[in-house]
Amino acid sequence: MTDLFDFKLKSSSFAVMGNPVQHSQSPQIHHLFAQQCGITIDYDRIQVDVGGFHQAVSHFSACGGVGLNITVPYKVEAWQFCQQGKNTLSHRASQAQAVNTLRFEKPDCVFGDNTDGAGLVADLQNNIGFSIRDKSVLVVGAGGAVRGVIGSLLECQPKSITIANRTVDKATALSEKFGDDVHGVGLEQVVDRPFDLIVNGSAASLNGQLPGLSEKCISENTLVYDLMYGAQPTIFMNWALAQGAARVHDGLGMLVEQAAESFYVWHQKRPHSQSVIDALRRF
Repeated sequence: MTDLFDFKLKSSSFAVMGNPVQHSQSPQIHHLFAQQCGITIDYDRIQVDVGGFHQAVSHFSACGGVGLNITVPYKVEAWQFCQQGKNTLSHRASQAQAVNTLRFEKPDCVFGDNTDGAGLVADLQNNIGFSIRDKSVLVVGAGGAVRGVIGSLLECQPKSITIANRTVDKATALSEKFGDDVHGVGLEQVVDRPFDLIVNGSAASLNGQLPGLSEKCISENTLVYDLMYGAQPTIFMNWALAQGAARVHDGLGMLVEQAAESFYVWHQKRPHSQSVIDALRRF
């Protein structure tokens, strides 16, 4: 892992910035992608202290950096950064108001994108084999992770999307950005009926807690997806299985798929994701 001012960049230099960042698997993922595509890259982890994000990005660019992945807690700051000067944003980043991928096009021009939603949809549809079309979807949480996935889920034409959050105002404010097909409610206001797909985008699993969802939201036909991932199933996944969910999945596939989309933004090459997911499961 690298600190703010002690990295020396080489050509084709990439990194992930965040806090904390030492756990990130992005270097392994992108090096595996690069091997597939016959590309040589340098990819590092850069820990950025709170308040130092803009300075860190500017320094990375000035040293010849090519691309950055942005993780918590800086996705909104990255979006704000890309609204300055000659910087630009993709439609999905503008819609999410969060950025997880930066591409340095010129010394004074940075392109910001958000590949989280594309990563989730790719994992659900291509790897898991779940069609989102005409399905009822419940998304738990209203933070940066959820911001990045709602637009992509909507593009798949679900029957409905409900955003449920502990603080109802955050859920309703986020839902209003996406129109009448998305509804925001408090966790206690979720209709007591099964959903076809439940996506946990809250930080509860990260803290070893449950978000406080009614068990009536799950049936034998429900697929439950936790954006968190780890060596063992998350507490939310275990809870969902205990309620009779049909299938549960963690967010490792989404991690790899959103990285594949970032890789394409940088290199215009699409790597094979499943082999990398399999490799990470074995580590």
